[in-house]
Amino acid sequence: MECETKGCMNDAERQETDLGSITLSGNGHLIHCLNIIGQVEGHYILPPSDKTTKYEHIIPALVAVEQDSAIEGLLIVLNTVGGDVEAGLAIAELIAGMSTPTVSLVVGGGHSIGVPLAVCADRSFIAPTATMTIHPVRLNGTVIGVPQTMSYFYRMQERIVSFVCSNSSIKPERFRELMMSTGELMTDIGTVLEGEEAVKEGLIDSSGGLADAISCLYGLIDKSRSDGE
Repeated sequence: MECETKGCMNDAERQETDLGSITLSGNGHLIHCLNIIGQVEGHYILPPSDKTTKYEHIIPALVAVEQDSAIEGLLIVLNTVGGDVEAGLAIAELIAGMSTPTVSLVVGGGHSIGVPLAVCADRSFIAPTATMTIHPVRLNGTVIGVPQTMSYFYRMQERIVSFVCSNSSIKPERFRELMMSTGELMTDIGTVLEGEEAVKEGLIDSSGGLADAISCLYGLIDKSRSDGE
């Protein structure tokens, strides 16, 4: 595959590459690759030393992909420790609502809010060595108004459960069981799933690598073309 217009990059194209996303053409298909790496940064700016994915960059990129008829598919590559819950869920909801064919691939890790981001695509893949951590919504720092805060946490947690189970094959009861498991994590409650385990639980569709994910995306694009004729 070769990049469509990178022979002479303008400022917009150079910024796109710097943000970890790029549009590629190959095998008669034009696809956009979007990386979600490090921590998902939301309403608060993280330290410069942290590797982050900024939701104010991702959201307009998704809008651009959806409205550009030349881009036929979106590949989302994830290696994230999680991050801001609302920002991550907002990105996941946008991807789930796209008409453009989408495929996600978890490499390294898809932890915490990375779980909804991994399952939001039309088809999801995970590398055999990748892992996913499922745990309850949590907050660091001082909590004021405990009953109200706990109610908010519960509602947010149920939004995540509903979203994940609506976009994967795992049952809500099983997802909550994995989320609240004790004895798996030393300093927390929750569960770590390796690649094949995530597939067996119905959280991820298939185990595979980059070639598998791209091949699947091409198939979804071809199906979309035929359905549109």
